[in-house]
Amino acid sequence: MAPAAARSAGAVGVGVAIFISVALTTYFICDRRSRKKNVSRKNGLVEAIGNTPLIRINSLSAATGCQILGKCEFLNPGGSVKDRVALQIIQEALESGQLRPGGIVTEGSAGSTAISIATVAPAYGCKTHVVIPDDAAIEKSQILEALGATVERVRPVSITHKDHFVNIARRRASEANEFALKQRNSQLNGKEDTAKINGDESDGHNYSSLFPSDCQGGYFADQFENLANFRAHYNGTGPEIWEQTNGKLDAFVAAAGTGGTVAGVSTFLQEKNPDIKCFLVDPPGSGLFNKVTRGVMYTKEEAEGRRLKNPFDTITEGIGINRITKNFAMAKLHGAFRGTDREAVEMARFLLKNDGLFLGSSSAMNCVGAVRVAQAIGPGHTIVTILCDSGMRHLSKFCNAEYLSGLGLTPTAAGLEFLGIE
Repeated sequence: MAPAAARSAGAVGVGVAIFISVALTTYFICDRRSRKKNVSRKNGLVEAIGNTPLIRINSLSAATGCQILGKCEFLNPGGSVKDRVALQIIQEALESGQLRPGGIVTEGSAGSTAISIATVAPAYGCKTHVVIPDDAAIEKSQILEALGATVERVRPVSITHKDHFVNIARRRASEANEFALKQRNSQLNGKEDTAKINGDESDGHNYSSLFPSDCQGGYFADQFENLANFRAHYNGTGPEIWEQTNGKLDAFVAAAGTGGTVAGVSTFLQEKNPDIKCFLVDPPGSGLFNKVTRGVMYTKEEAEGRRLKNPFDTITEGIGINRITKNFAMAKLHGAFRGTDREAVEMARFLLKNDGLFLGSSSAMNCVGAVRVAQAIGPGHTIVTILCDSGMRHLSKFCNAEYLSGLGLTPTAAGLEFLGIE
């Protein structure tokens, strides 16, 4: 028979083991409950917008010696960062009374913003009318039509031209308001004058082919100049990045189209910590690089009088511009980098091969910018960028081997040598 001391020690050991087992079980049960609380149900589609994951891009981090993090905006319900903008624009318009339930939101867009508006608008009882340049990837207009939006494809022209897709979208909002007003007046008068409601053919209008009979007016989203765009990122994307990094980041970089993302995020981060450096990455044909680095809004080609009618001589979509929008004017930037189509294409294929990330053209360009920032500030830093959308919206162009081959852009790199990393 074992000595009493041994029996006592054994009992204590068993007791300790039972205590630890119970404690661990309780911890894991509580932890699971806590995690379930954090992953709460969302009340409808609009509450699912935002709070996207921030992931470490392993291949780029290993290659540069920096922590390169990407905010996965392609996981928003509408598939892109523009969901945030669409939500903010529509909510503010409804609150101000400029948009009514049953109204039509119009926008001139290369695709992603329009898709987001068409996704969000039905949640508020509204419809969408989109004017899109006909050189945008065809799948974007197909998605818009599937979402129930009215889509007009028009030829690309200068923003100064009355038939630029943005200017047409602005007109459509005014026409929708005129159409709705005529309908209300007709109803008040107790009769319907179809000719007056539809517009005279002499003035070029036939509203019945553009707007539904129950149209409650129109609202031009104006993503380039509407500061709701800036506020979506100042109040949402920026604070999320700050929280997800625990305030421990050294730099942020992104390309700009409307300028809302880079402006909203950079302004918020700068207010939290002025030591955080914010940068622009700019595609070919855009004048923003020169504006940020030299204070002059023109490219070398324009200075030599060789500006093209469609100056955005790039395969990237949704980024690059030759004017300062109200949104971009809010940006707090420390510098800019120039990206090329070749670099964007090679980056997209590199990330797909090494990280399983299937990204669109603007996301790929942002990652080019992240590597450029890492090379400029050196190893040991944390750099954040935006993964705007996936490659699913770029199948006919940016992710199409035959299309790229025709432009001499077939990817050939084995690694990151196209950015000077062997």
